[in-house]
Amino acid sequence: MELWTVMPSSPQLVVQRAKEYEAAGIAGMVVWDAQSSDGDCYVSLAAAAMATTSLKLGTGVTNPVTRHPAVTASAIASLQAISSGRAVLGIGRGDASLAHIGRAPASVDTLSRYTQLVQRYLRGDSIAFDELAEFATNAPNLSQLDLGHTPPNSKLEWLSNMPKVPVEVSATGPRMIADAAIHADGVMLSVGADLERLRWGIDLVRTTRATAGLDPKGISVGAWVNVVAHPDIEIARQLASGWTSVFARFAIMHGKPTGPQTDESIKSLEHLYNDFDLRDQASSSSAQAQGMSQNFIDNYAIVGTAKTCVGRLQEISELGISKVIAVGFAETASSNNGRDATETFLNQIAPALKN
Repeated sequence: MELWTVMPSSPQLVVQRAKEYEAAGIAGMVVWDAQSSDGDCYVSLAAAAMATTSLKLGTGVTNPVTRHPAVTASAIASLQAISSGRAVLGIGRGDASLAHIGRAPASVDTLSRYTQLVQRYLRGDSIAFDELAEFATNAPNLSQLDLGHTPPNSKLEWLSNMPKVPVEVSATGPRMIADAAIHADGVMLSVGADLERLRWGIDLVRTTRATAGLDPKGISVGAWVNVVAHPDIEIARQLASGWTSVFARFAIMHGKPTGPQTDESIKSLEHLYNDFDLRDQASSSSAQAQGMSQNFIDNYAIVGTAKTCVGRLQEISELGISKVIAVGFAETASSNNGRDATETFLNQIAPALKN
């Protein structure tokens, strides 16, 4: 199982972090595509690519609203070229990035069409202009210019013979998981660290592909997992609570819990649905973070000693999860306890999983 992590798209910090993660043996790093809170993700990824040699790099995640599919495909293909084949495109429905331009997450159908178009661009296919109309609504049709010679279709003309960029869709609900199983190269489950929920997601991917006549194991299945290690479990929970609330909310974003849930977990999810504040979304002092039960945090996230965290990550690997993006350990580094958690992850957890 590959161990990845995530960081804000910070032009000031990305090179330092990328070097630290590569030195620690972490397989890859993604950066948020969140234009209002962070710098441009592709600028940061390009800087990280120039500063490293083996660290895989990707978006975590981009969305189908803020960038045209041709622009996204060209940007990630550029990263693929500059990194000598280390790029991965992560796509999701969007959340905070869209909220800060007054928009809700894209629909499953919109993300599906977007993913398919990006895949075609990255394969070097030509795409008819009519197929792109949904994603280019702010300008008149080219035909209105009545020019004698115009491009016949849309294509990334500059692509060379480099390997195609893998496209991974992050998904929580059953419709999104099933669609990603058909149209993506990988599915990144955002369902927490609970083994039952992860099995549910894996089974849905495999069953969907089998029903469609595709190889059930012909796609990678990874997971986003909140991971914070500290010898004091109360401190670990507190450090993890902010980002755990962010990811757990996806399971009830539209008011109805998705996937296997207990009565206790439903109570915490309902709290997140009713009280979540996007203006303070990742803070451990926020109302949403403080309103989750201890058991919910313990099950949805991975918290505790380094040994506990390694053991639970190994259990996830044994399920068939090929990649974990660990969230939370570095975002807590502004405090002494947070710095301890970060050092524990880099110096104890990452080496233990690599070995």
